[in-house]
Amino acid sequence: MEGVMTYVKRELLMLSLPAILGQAIDPLAQLMETAYIGRLGSLELASAGISMNIFNYISKLFNIPLLSVATSFVAEDLAKSESEASTSENGCLGDITNGKPERTDGVTERKQLSSVSTALLLSVGIGIFEAVALSFGSGLFLNMMGISMDSPMRIPAQRFLSLRAFGAPAVVASLALQGVFRGFKDTKTPVLCLGIGNLLAAFLLPILMYYFGLGVTGAALSTVISQYTVTFLMIWFLNKRAILLPPKVGSLQFGGYIKSGGFLIGRTLAVVATLTLGTSMAARQGPVAMAAHQICIQVWLAVSLLTDAMAASGQALIASYLSKGEYKIVKEVADFMLKIGLFTGVSLSVILGLSFGSLATLFTKDPEVLVLVRSGMLFFSASQPLNALAYVFDGLHYGVSDFAYAARSMMVVGAISCAFLLYAPSILGLHGVWLGLTLFMGLRAVAGYARFLSKSGPWWFVHTGIQKAQLAI
Repeated sequence: MEGVMTYVKRELLMLSLPAILGQAIDPLAQLMETAYIGRLGSLELASAGISMNIFNYISKLFNIPLLSVATSFVAEDLAKSESEASTSENGCLGDITNGKPERTDGVTERKQLSSVSTALLLSVGIGIFEAVALSFGSGLFLNMMGISMDSPMRIPAQRFLSLRAFGAPAVVASLALQGVFRGFKDTKTPVLCLGIGNLLAAFLLPILMYYFGLGVTGAALSTVISQYTVTFLMIWFLNKRAILLPPKVGSLQFGGYIKSGGFLIGRTLAVVATLTLGTSMAARQGPVAMAAHQICIQVWLAVSLLTDAMAASGQALIASYLSKGEYKIVKEVADFMLKIGLFTGVSLSVILGLSFGSLATLFTKDPEVLVLVRSGMLFFSASQPLNALAYVFDGLHYGVSDFAYAARSMMVVGAISCAFLLYAPSILGLHGVWLGLTLFMGLRAVAGYARFLSKSGPWWFVHTGIQKAQLAI
């Protein structure tokens, strides 16, 4: 058993490495964009920051559930397809590895999977809807964030958001495609495509912003070009291994996607509502405060993805071993994830505590903004262990398909945090916003831990003993 657990732990770490790299690319690109815009001035940084947050929050509402559901559905379809192929009498297929079936003559066969076609069609529809909503509703969204018509951030923020809206279809499609590739057990192709697209953005940002003098408009254009580049590259690679269009409309799985994603949409809505309210309350403090908040929130979200990627990898392992009744392995994986998550959180807390002040100078030279950013160092570094545990518990509960609890608990946590965020900033200023976000992550960790300790929940076997659990199969 010791050898099995060593293998499982190694498998978890090896799955996490490409996942971490893939999830880190986009936040790092946003950090780079924030750094370039920050050098234009605090007003430009605040205006672009509020627009970037609106874009990200609206996108997350449907994109994250679509990503998760696409991974599961494609993996299931692929397993069924390969099982049928392996038992076929014609023997035309050879070995199947990483979702790449090959004929005996070495020619790759393109798979016909309805889940792939469904994910692509849904992503296109959702992407167009988001683009229209962000473009025509930019003024409404800014009003909701507390940016009035007479605010100096209003016009540049509305222009930036309208331009970024054109990239919404590409963003939704690329996330759905990442889910499809994960279903094919391929994490390298998305990383390659994201790397190429964001390298292009790094090349275009200074040229469009400074050489052509487009400022924040150039930043928005370079990001949109990068997003479509990533999407087209992924489609090109996917077309080599799968037939993109469905054989008939009746074979599509719209009902399954909508049903499975329902709980995750509710959960994501609670997260988005809390983060949006936090950004809105920061924006009401003025351009300097919003600029400081933009720097802090981007760093905070970027480092949080380290544990989020590990949680996603652990989710796949737990679901796999739980379906086989391997309760001891599931328990060991859960314990290992919690230990690694806590260690990662504490390490990030120390690293950010020592470097956050210097790191802020990469994004702005404005002394007023820097003073506020450094004052937020305590909140954002101290919250890292809570962030890590919150993400790990998400992965654990997804692994045992406890989506209902994940959604309901997040709604309660979001409601409490939003109530705090509505009143604390009026007393504590920007520190009230950051304290509210720390409370949000802390309550998420507590809710996750409470479910893990429950003897009546899906983790009952952790408390009843492994032998009794095995007998209960």
